[in-house]
Amino acid sequence: MFDLAALTQATQHHGKVARIVLVQVQGSAPRQAGTAMLVWDGGSSGTIGGGQLELQCMEQARKMLAGDQRLHLRRAALGPALNQCCGGAVSVVTEVFDPETLAGWRSDYPAIHARAVSPDAEAAIPEKLHRKLARAAAGPAPLPLTYQNGWLAEALWQPQQQVVIYGAGHVGKALAAVLAPLPQFDVVLTDLRLEQLADVPMGVRSDAAMPTEVMAKAAPDAAHYIMTPEHDYDLELCHHLLRRDFGHAGLIGSATKWARFRKRLAALGHAPAQISRIACPIGDPAFGKHPQAIALSIAAHMLAPVSTPRKVSHS
Repeated sequence: MFDLAALTQATQHHGKVARIVLVQVQGSAPRQAGTAMLVWDGGSSGTIGGGQLELQCMEQARKMLAGDQRLHLRRAALGPALNQCCGGAVSVVTEVFDPETLAGWRSDYPAIHARAVSPDAEAAIPEKLHRKLARAAAGPAPLPLTYQNGWLAEALWQPQQQVVIYGAGHVGKALAAVLAPLPQFDVVLTDLRLEQLADVPMGVRSDAAMPTEVMAKAAPDAAHYIMTPEHDYDLELCHHLLRRDFGHAGLIGSATKWARFRKRLAALGHAPAQISRIACPIGDPAFGKHPQAIALSIAAHMLAPVSTPRKVSHS
């Protein structure tokens, strides 16, 4: 899907940004059609599968950033010529965007970005494709990537779960950094210590408001991870959280801390079943206690399919 928000943020930080997207995949390939990455002068985010294909596409993107070319279509076989043994073939589109381009953004189809990407494409969108996009725009589900007659159409809509992290300490920042590149999460990092929000990872929204105010405006199905430097404030946030709707919640701390919190939350009038919706300790101890290890174990828990029992340690 076309992540307009991430692209806009990237252009605000880096100026001209190239977006590389796999638009067609035949046979075996490292990633599926619709996989995209961003490239700018001095950096990049995401991956289209690595290897020589990605390296050469990035080189092409940087040439475009340094010049005036805005669009490039490449068809490549993933064989000996690229020193890749996948055996399939791909078509790759590279486009250059800047803040001015995105400021004038418009779409003829709600939540769909359609444009000609091939030199031999018709000037006007083909009627058959137009009908397909019109039906998709009026339907409940996002449009699958469509590459047809030299025209490329991608859904702008991206289902995301909001993740609110309270406390920009070592674990909070590590968790934000792990989740930020994943398109299914909208990450908010909040802390009253402004210096802690000075270097938040790209893709993370920082909020220096009172954490209780940030919580009050969170989505009903948001995931909340409470890890402030003060136990009393952690307790206050747990108390506020249990009085509202939420999707999932985790509290950093030991089993002893959680035992005390459970008693205090019960004294505040919360039922045991509701209190148990907050996971504490968070993370899998098998991963270790390093901040990045804790963050990785939390992310693994969040990425586990819903149908798979999610193991969270409470010991």
